[in-house]
Amino acid sequence: MKLAAEKRGKGGLGELRRNGRLPAVMYNRDINVPVSIEMRAFDKAFRQVGNSSLIDLDIAGDVHSVIVRQVQMDKRRREPMHVDFYAVSANEPVQVPVPVEFVGSPVGVRDGGQLHVQRREVSISVLPRLIPAHIELDISGLAIGDSLHVSDIVEKLPPEAEILDELDLALVAVVPPRVAEEEETTEAAEPQVVGERDEEGDEGAEEASSED
Repeated sequence: MKLAAEKRGKGGLGELRRNGRLPAVMYNRDINVPVSIEMRAFDKAFRQVGNSSLIDLDIAGDVHSVIVRQVQMDKRRREPMHVDFYAVSANEPVQVPVPVEFVGSPVGVRDGGQLHVQRREVSISVLPRLIPAHIELDISGLAIGDSLHVSDIVEKLPPEAEILDELDLALVAVVPPRVAEEEETTEAAEPQVVGERDEEGDEGAEEASSED
């Protein structure tokens, strides 16, 4: 995936957005470069790769391998307001969330249970070239009362990868219908921020709250 970007100066964020461009910053320990990207191009790329795959960010012919570290969202308009790109180094591990895709139809669901997905991604540390696009987890053998945990995906990752989540965290379970009906969800309907800032960078990515 490739995105074209332009360097920008301080300020003028509102005008950029009105012109269909998205304020962003590319950073790591050593650099902090304010840029802008075409809003529609970013939306298309982010829908395809999310924040777990590499993107070639082309800044006037200077191409950097980056991952999307954070997207600040306009909660009312449901559109991105600012993006943080973390510039990776080929020989340094990077921390990324990797989507977990559940495949198969659990026997417990056919027996009347309900599938309860608790986590759809795991966090790992791995070299950029080894980042998996996703991890497939076969759930067809789950009976009512069975569950799968982070520990069940260890063998599916590159040997060099380090799992950052607790291994006993549940990913998915098949529960009796009554339990599924009574359980309340605690997830916010419209999260305002996607992703997290990288602790290994400097204070890094600038705030996007300032307007003209």
